[in-house]
Amino acid sequence: MIPPGTNGIDKPKPYSGRWITTVLPVLDWLPKYQSACLRSDIIAGLTLAAYAAPVGIAYSSLAGLPPEAGLYCFIFGGAIYALFASSRHLAIGPTAAISVMVASVVGSMAGGDASIYAAIAALTAGLVAIICFLSWLLRLSTFVNFISETILLGFKAGAALSIAATQLPKLFGLPGGGDHFFQRIFILFGQLGDTNPTVLIIGAVSLALLAFGERLFPTRPMALPVVALAIATVTIFGLAGEDVKLVGRIPDGLPQFGIHNIGIQHVEGLVELAFACFLLSYIESISAARTLAIKHDYLVDPRQELLGLAAANLAAAFGHGYPVAGGLSQSAVNEEAGARTPLALVIASLTLTMSLLFLTGLLRNLPEAVLAAIVLVAVSSFIKIPDFRRLWQISRIEFLVAMVAFVAVLFLGILKGVMFAAVASILFLLRHMANPHVARLGRIPGSERFTDITRHPDNELFPGIFMFRVEAPLLYFNVENIDRSVLEYVHTAASPVRLVVCDLSTLPYIDAAGARMLARLQEQLANEGIQFRVADAHAEVRDILRAMEVDQRLGGVSRRISIQDIVNEFKGQP
Repeated sequence: MIPPGTNGIDKPKPYSGRWITTVLPVLDWLPKYQSACLRSDIIAGLTLAAYAAPVGIAYSSLAGLPPEAGLYCFIFGGAIYALFASSRHLAIGPTAAISVMVASVVGSMAGGDASIYAAIAALTAGLVAIICFLSWLLRLSTFVNFISETILLGFKAGAALSIAATQLPKLFGLPGGGDHFFQRIFILFGQLGDTNPTVLIIGAVSLALLAFGERLFPTRPMALPVVALAIATVTIFGLAGEDVKLVGRIPDGLPQFGIHNIGIQHVEGLVELAFACFLLSYIESISAARTLAIKHDYLVDPRQELLGLAAANLAAAFGHGYPVAGGLSQSAVNEEAGARTPLALVIASLTLTMSLLFLTGLLRNLPEAVLAAIVLVAVSSFIKIPDFRRLWQISRIEFLVAMVAFVAVLFLGILKGVMFAAVASILFLLRHMANPHVARLGRIPGSERFTDITRHPDNELFPGIFMFRVEAPLLYFNVENIDRSVLEYVHTAASPVRLVVCDLSTLPYIDAAGARMLARLQEQLANEGIQFRVADAHAEVRDILRAMEVDQRLGGVSRRISIQDIVNEFKGQP
């Protein structure tokens, strides 16, 4: 169900148990659709189609597929996603990162057979759909969030350079080559002496027009007029015979809806690629959807987006496309053109369908150098130097993590790079949780609240009392570090400690090892003549401590026992 808000959609009624409207939000918002939105959605749909036509062809080339494959992705993926969307503005289609991943893996599997290549690419979309559906069914949407924005910052910058290295040879009319970024750049420099001047001029002018056009008209699909100008130039001046590689013939109409039969050996080899595409697809989609939802003050359902991507990728698979996602650039075009509902995606799909039926002949003389320029401009937004600079100022550790992801993509390639980024993100999280901050507490003057004295040195301390709070869950892999930190504080205190108090008010979870650690800490301190108490434990934490039968050893656990109560009791005050 599309959440409450304006923009032409009525506020939904309280949930009535109709699960079908939750699974298919279109059944909720379409009956309430307001005619005042139709004009805006039509304009947005036409604008999105104008953007998607050249970009879809460009990304198809990047993926090593026929030019129509990217258009099929926009047509089928976008239209089907609209039925399941919880986002009003997300536009579904091929993306640069997924396209280059497909090219890097599928090429070696197809053995030079174009039909097998296309079949494997479509099968990959089908596998992505299955992974998305299982993730929706098992409610795994939150697990994808283990890949942090810091990791994505480095990954996207590395992916941009890696993609650029595949497209730069096309700007010079060179064959290029190589398996990773540094090898591609080395080969490119070795071939520069064979640059085709005509291709270079077409590519450079297209690149300049796209770059300046996006700055001057950020809300307009500038790729379309550049494509039209390039086609006109090639046609008028007869450049097709000047070794200028062209797109060539694009089949009229839509493909026969269905999926190819290929060997089981291809399925086994595609699991890693499909999982990487799934990660990129969902993370990029949910990031774009949330960005636009915040701008327009409505909510996006992360779990529902998994179902929407499953349907979109399944449609792309049966429609002879390849894996799709909700890209930020195409979604921004849709939103800035005035889209009010997912109906804009349906209109864009219908427009692209009509273009395939009647206008494909016009694209025959489109130079590949122009497509390369379109890709280069698109991926240039992935490199965000100010964000790296800001990260350096905020956290050197996170900056290092971003750089690790960046370098991994350049050295290992996009597919292995995204897998490496996923593992690095989880390891970074585990490292942070394994060494949590143990805050030493003091009382805020004139109150009964206790906060970290490192941040608030004017807090009040009590002689003989050490109070602390662990700013992370107590789990089996961090309890030893926490135990060591607390004992080090106690043994290095300026005056002898007679009471240690653990504030559990912010502790979200404790496992059996954490409960045993508290009991062991109590025993260690008792052997030194020091009392140990816990305060402000939440219900779930209290339940676990009681189930482990350590609550009485800690002086009892209760929601009524506060740090101030324990301090008053220790000081002999009422």
